[in-house]
Amino acid sequence: MQEAINRAILLLEESVAQFIANFPGFIIALIIFFVIYRASKPIASIVEKTLERTKRSDSLQTILSRLTRWFIIFVGFLVAATVALPDFEPSQVISLLGIGSVAIGFAFRDILQNFLAGILILLTEPFKISDQIIVGDYEGTVEDIQIRATYLRTYDNRRVVIPNSDLFTGSVTVNTAYPNRRSEYIVGIGYEDDIAATQELCLEVMRSIEGVLDYPPPDTVMTEMGES
Repeated sequence: MQEAINRAILLLEESVAQFIANFPGFIIALIIFFVIYRASKPIASIVEKTLERTKRSDSLQTILSRLTRWFIIFVGFLVAATVALPDFEPSQVISLLGIGSVAIGFAFRDILQNFLAGILILLTEPFKISDQIIVGDYEGTVEDIQIRATYLRTYDNRRVVIPNSDLFTGSVTVNTAYPNRRSEYIVGIGYEDDIAATQELCLEVMRSIEGVLDYPPPDTVMTEMGES
C-alpha cells in the first residue's frame, strides 16, 4: 500500500515538475493563439470586403469570410500546440480527427458533396437569391443559398430545401435569367368562330398591355383542330 502511494506521489511530482518546466511555453502558446485569434476577424473582414467589391453575392461573402476565419483559428491552434508541446505534431490532430479514414469519408461523403457544390454555385452563380427557378417538380423563388442546401419558396408559399449537389449536377431552369421572357397561352375557340378575326383580336389585346415588347412582336399561331 505504501509503495503504491509512493509511486503516485512520485508521478505527481514528475507531472508538476514537467508542467513548471513547460510553463513558459504554455504562456507563449496562449499569447500566439490569442494574437492569431484576434487577427482572424480583420482578415476575414478584408476577404468579405474584397468579395463585395467584386460584386459577389452576400451569401458567398459571408461563407468565405467565415471559412477564412475558421481556417486561421485552426492554424493558430496548431501553432500554439506545437509551441506548448515540443513533441506535438500537427499530423497527430489529423490522425485523431480521422480525416483520412475510409469510414469518415463515407459518412461525410454527401455532406462534402453538398458543401463543395454550394461553394461552386456561389462562385459561378448560375442563379442568385430572388431568382425564380424550376428544379424537378418544384418551382419558386430562391430565398437563400447555404453551404448544404438551397431554400426555395414555391408560389403557393411553401419552403423546399434542395441539396446543393442536386442543383449542381442536375438541370435547373432559371425563369428570371434574362430581363425579357416570352409567355405562351392556349386559347380555344369554336369551329363556327372566325380564326383570322380571333387572331387579330388577340394581337390587339396583347399590344395594349403595358410591358409587352414591340420587338420581338407578339404573335398568334393556330396549333390544332380539336375534336370538339
